[in-house]
This record gives sequence, structure tokens and C-alpha cells, in this order.
Amino acid sequence: QVQLVESGGGLVQPGGSLRLSCAASINDFRDIFSTYGMGWYRQVPGKSRELVAGITGDGSAYYPLSAKGRFTISKDNSKSTVYLRMVDLEPDDTAVYYCNRLRIPFTWGQGTQVTVSS
Repeated sequence: QVQLVESGGGLVQPGGSLRLSCAASINDFRDIFSTYGMGWYRQVPGKSRELVAGITGDGSAYYPLSAKGRFTISKDNSKSTVYLRMVDLEPDDTAVYYCNRLRIPFTWGQGTQVTVSS
């Protein structure tokens, strides 16, 4: 059983930045975390969850147009942790942010709330 714990969210003004973290309690499977493609997703009430950044097992990152140039995903395999650096935040970025494995997700964590407001 893999647990995902997201953190780092908060209230930030438009134009501000945040760095989110996602720690995977992967224990016996730590050695294979490096092979996992991981993604950051966000969800607002009434809408489906959307992918905002992905990173493959070999470290290649990709982003949707809405996030390109503003979001940066990275992965520390030694810590089984995935990060999302967000800059130039906009009110439309307000959402609960989650991380999970791409393709075959684990049980979803509780997420971390990001609120962009003046």
C-alpha cells in the first residue's frame, strides 16, 4: 500500500509562487520509485481532476499549455518525493492539488489547497 502525502499549499497573491511536495511512503518498493512516472493534478469543485504536470521514469517532464512556463515538476528518487514549483500564479490556479502515479494511480491522497487571491 502506497500513501501519498501532499504539502506546501496555501494562500498566495496573484503573481506569487509556491512549491508543493508529495512524499510517497513506498517502503519496500523504494527502489522502483525511480521507474514511476508521476504527475501533479488539480481539482476544483464541480470539475474533474486535471493533469498539470507529468514526469516520466526517465525524468522527461511535460505540461499542458495552461501550465507551461509557469510550473516545473521534479522528482527526488532518493526521497521518494515529487515537487511542483509554481510561479506567476493566477486566480484560476486555485484548486486542490494532488500527485499520483501516471497511468496506474495509487489511492489518492488528501491533496493540498492552493488559493490565489489578493
